[in-house]
Amino acid sequence: MLTSLLTPLLTVALFAAPGGKPATNTSCPVLGGKVTETSKTVAVRGREYRICCGGCDTKLLKDPDKYLEKDGTPKNAKK
Repeated sequence: MLTSLLTPLLTVALFAAPGGKPATNTSCPVLGGKVTETSKTVAVRGREYRICCGGCDTKLLKDPDKYLEKDGTPKNAKK
């Protein structure tokens, strides 16, 4: 009985995104450069964001309010 209860929980834990909600942005929240599914990601406030280059992770982590709306949407996202 215990095994049947734990198996779904372990499956979710093993395959969940490491930083929280998976990244869906198509442009870098910092510089606006194009990003792809293979771009580096950074986790901020329980959500992942794809970034265009190495320096963007530091900038985003240092001052997320500068680049992200309160709901987590990148400020430079197309409306």
